[in-house]
Amino acid sequence: MKTTPKGMAIVYFLLGILFTYIAVQSAEETIWNFTTIIFALFATLDFGVGLRMFTIHIRLKKNNNKKE
Repeated sequence: MKTTPKGMAIVYFLLGILFTYIAVQSAEETIWNFTTIIFALFATLDFGVGLRMFTIHIRLKKNNNKKE
């Protein structure tokens, strides 16, 4: 099975949502604790990679349409 950028973007977006949920749940009395910051950082990185993968998917689709 071939891994496409669109599929990977969906996986990264789901991971970003999961890490955001865990970060919200780990915030006890303040959000400025170590675990909340780490989970929020991972969520941010996952959303960024997901966006990059989605833009790669759009560029590949556009290039394939020009070739045909």
